[in-house]
Amino acid sequence: MKKLLSIFACSLILSNSSFASGSHHAHDHKHEHKVHYKKFIVDTAHTTVGFSVRHMVISNVKGKFKQFEGKIKVNDQNVLHSFDLNMKAASIDTDNDNRDKHLRNSDFFDADKYPEIKFRSTKVIPLGGNEYKVIGDFTMKSTTKPVTLMLELNGPIKDPWGNTRLGASVKGKVNRKDFGLNFHKVMDAGGLLVGDEIKVEIELESIFKK
Repeated sequence: MKKLLSIFACSLILSNSSFASGSHHAHDHKHEHKVHYKKFIVDTAHTTVGFSVRHMVISNVKGKFKQFEGKIKVNDQNVLHSFDLNMKAASIDTDNDNRDKHLRNSDFFDADKYPEIKFRSTKVIPLGGNEYKVIGDFTMKSTTKPVTLMLELNGPIKDPWGNTRLGASVKGKVNRKDFGLNFHKVMDAGGLLVGDEIKVEIELESIFKK
C-alpha cells in the first residue's frame, strides 16, 4: 500500500511539473508573435495638404495648408495601423490674400482662437491591396466629430539617400457647418456663395523614423 501511494505521489509531481513547463512555453510563444509598429513622419517638403470647396455654385476653389505635421504607423508587413495629422489654421493659402484673411477670421477658422486643426485615426479598415478606410476624430474650432477618409498607401521604397519612405493619397469630405464654420450668404440667383462640403485632398510622403 505504501508503495502504491509513493508511485501516485511521484506521478502527481511529474504531472504538475509538465503542466507548469507547458504554460511557460505558451507564454513565450505568445511573446514571440508580438506586433511591432514602424513610425513614418510626414515629409512636409514633399506633401500637399489640400482641399476644395464649391464657389458660387459654378466652380471649385482650391487651397492648402502650408504648415502641418503628421505620422503614419504600419506593422511589420507594412499594413496601415494609424494616420494622424495636425494643421495650422493660420497657414491656409488659396492664392488670394483677401480671401485668406477672411478665412482666418471668425467667419471661418478663427485662427487666433483655434490655431490647430487635427485628425486622429481611431479605426483602420483594410479594403484590399493598398487601400484603406480610415475613421478618426476630426477637430476644428474645439468641435470633434468622426470623419472617414479613404487612404491609398504606396511603398515602402528606399530613396537615393538611404531613407525608407511611404507615400499616401488621402481623400474625404467634411461639412464645414458641423464644425462651426457657419458663414452663410445666398446669392441673388439662389445657391450659396460658399458650399458647405469641403473635399479633402492630400498627397504625402513620409520618412521612417528609427
